[in-house]
Amino acid sequence: MRPDGPNAVGVSHLQAIQAPARTWTRAWTRAWTLRAWALCLLLLLPLAMNPTAAKAAPTAQAETVHVYLLRGVLNIFSLGLDTIGARLQAQGIPVTVANYVSWSSLADEAATAYKAGRLKTIILVGHSSGATALPDMIAKLNHLGVPVKLAIGLDSVFKTKLSTGAERYINLYIGNGPGEPVRAAAGLRGRLDNVDVQSTGVGHISIDKNDYIQRRVISEIDAVVLRARAPAEPNGPKVNARSAAAMAPARN
Repeated sequence: MRPDGPNAVGVSHLQAIQAPARTWTRAWTRAWTLRAWALCLLLLLPLAMNPTAAKAAPTAQAETVHVYLLRGVLNIFSLGLDTIGARLQAQGIPVTVANYVSWSSLADEAATAYKAGRLKTIILVGHSSGATALPDMIAKLNHLGVPVKLAIGLDSVFKTKLSTGAERYINLYIGNGPGEPVRAAAGLRGRLDNVDVQSTGVGHISIDKNDYIQRRVISEIDAVVLRARAPAEPNGPKVNARSAAAMAPARN
């Protein structure tokens, strides 16, 4: 039943008062919802930017090796490095996966561990902007008196120049993409290999996720780790008599 007479005026007046209140309440609720989402993003951002160490109960020898993997922009385009890190972790190789903006603090961390004797073999891997940051991280480590055994860049951008070197630097880039060869500065020490992987069909965003590229990166790391774990010969490498005879020059 619809109210009429004096009551109708009262109800209409009440509805007129309540309508703005409901509108204000909805606006207030939306505003606080947006604020809550913004607060969540601010709380999660440091977690995305901070380096994460993934270690798998390594042996005493494995503890002296560490692989640092630097993601590119926003931590969302280089997730293939997480897969590489997980595969290395499964082999007992300690890894740290971080955004490229952390390269300086990671260099400090590695230098501290190296000088304390906890770390002997340092390996760096980066994708996109993470690859571009590798020469800076190498330069800082070298400045701190810390050598870098191996560095692998995946499609480095922004005209990367290597002024101080790792023992070996491998730049896997796509010849027809945004990446380009790394340039060597005068007097560079160490080996620099620029490898065009355009024929594999990978793109700048997919190079770190490609199984062939991942296996190549891991095999290069495994070779270094294998040499690092090999026990040193007390009197130099042994050569058996048959091998020595085969290498000796023939006599007439």
